[in-house]
Amino acid sequence: MESGSLHLKMRGKILQIFAHIIAFLNKGQGRSVKAKKNILASFFLKGTSIVVSLFLVRLNINYLNESRYGIWITITSIVGWFSFFDIGLTQGLRNKFAEAKAKGEDELAQIYVSTTYAILAIIFTFVWLAFLICNNFLNWANILKLPQSMRSEVSMLAIIVFTYFCINFVLRIISTLVTANQEPAKASLIDVLGQILSLIFIVILTETTEGSLIKLGIAFCLSPIIILIGANLFFFRGSFKRYSPKFSKIKFSYAKGLFHLGVVFFIIQIAGIIQYQTANIIIAQNFQIAKVTSYNIVYKYFGVLDMIFMIFLAPFWSACTDAYFRKDIAWIKQATRKYNQLGILLAFVGIIMLLCSHLIYKVWLNGKVDISFSLSLCGFLYFMVTIFGNTYCYFLNGINALRIQFLASIISPFIYIGVAILFIRYYQLGVYALFLASIIANFNGFILSPLQYYMIINKNKKGIWIK
Repeated sequence: MESGSLHLKMRGKILQIFAHIIAFLNKGQGRSVKAKKNILASFFLKGTSIVVSLFLVRLNINYLNESRYGIWITITSIVGWFSFFDIGLTQGLRNKFAEAKAKGEDELAQIYVSTTYAILAIIFTFVWLAFLICNNFLNWANILKLPQSMRSEVSMLAIIVFTYFCINFVLRIISTLVTANQEPAKASLIDVLGQILSLIFIVILTETTEGSLIKLGIAFCLSPIIILIGANLFFFRGSFKRYSPKFSKIKFSYAKGLFHLGVVFFIIQIAGIIQYQTANIIIAQNFQIAKVTSYNIVYKYFGVLDMIFMIFLAPFWSACTDAYFRKDIAWIKQATRKYNQLGILLAFVGIIMLLCSHLIYKVWLNGKVDISFSLSLCGFLYFMVTIFGNTYCYFLNGINALRIQFLASIISPFIYIGVAILFIRYYQLGVYALFLASIIANFNGFILSPLQYYMIINKNKKGIWIK
């Protein structure tokens, strides 16, 4: 009897806890309720993504080796440069779609969706054909300082990765639309399913074949494509049916609105691409190719903090669009304060991760990669600066106040490359110089964006601050 009574009490407590959670999720304004539900779902999905990503790194290094994995990372980074051909269209679509949907203009939203699909399909078809031609004249062995015997293999890998990239960029529009609908958890689910499928393919490769860059490339590139095709069919036949792309709704005259906003996002994206993607090239040119692996291990390790923060921050962009144009400044202030508090909490977590990094690397990578404490320290500092600035950048993106960020983005790539080369060649610093250069080049994030937020929200200033 006592055991049964105890069981009933425990069951009652559990139900009570769930009732409190549900009540918390449904408490507050509409945008806050939606944000909290997406944050909870995203937390689970991002947690899954982090675990899968960590397993993939270990499996990939075991399947290849440290140097060949560095080749894989470098090739994918180089190909990532071509994302600038998007010209910021997907980010422009995100704001335009959210605005049209908020006004109940479903047909206009469908026109923007259809036109964006058409433009990106045309752009990346030509980009893909141009790359196929140019690739015949590229000596990847010289570019990456590899043995000439690897030239053919790396060239084929580049074609595989680039083909995937072009297809992926068009299909991923669905993730932008889902995020613009203030449902980032669903966009995260698409990514997680792609990662899980990649993990399954890599496990099969590890058990059945010897290390091959080509097979790894096919496995990694095919998985997200399969999931994205399924996602497009699922959403456009379901909840987004009224926005589904149609040839009759393609109106290139509407592209002007997308391009006007998109070009600004395009310049901002270029700065991010240069600061992240060129790091691997600079390392490959100035250090051993294996150091690319070390840099990326640290990036992934402390990047977990950024991933956690972005789980909470993801709904903030579109929510700010809604709150600002409804003049709900109090909500923006409260949300910003909470994000800054979360950033402080993550800083303490990051310190613990830093102190335990050597042991975690050893267990995680089975002792196959040696990473210095200075590299880990600089990686930690870089992500702390990034997390602080992202809150303010997301607010500004949401209200289209992009002028200052745009101007800073024109300057920052030159600062990044110049500082990185100066630190490496003149001051003889190690790979961690790339993190230090990134911090300095991100002056918009930790100086200008907070200042702009303060002038708009606290001082109610207009002019350049709101443009």
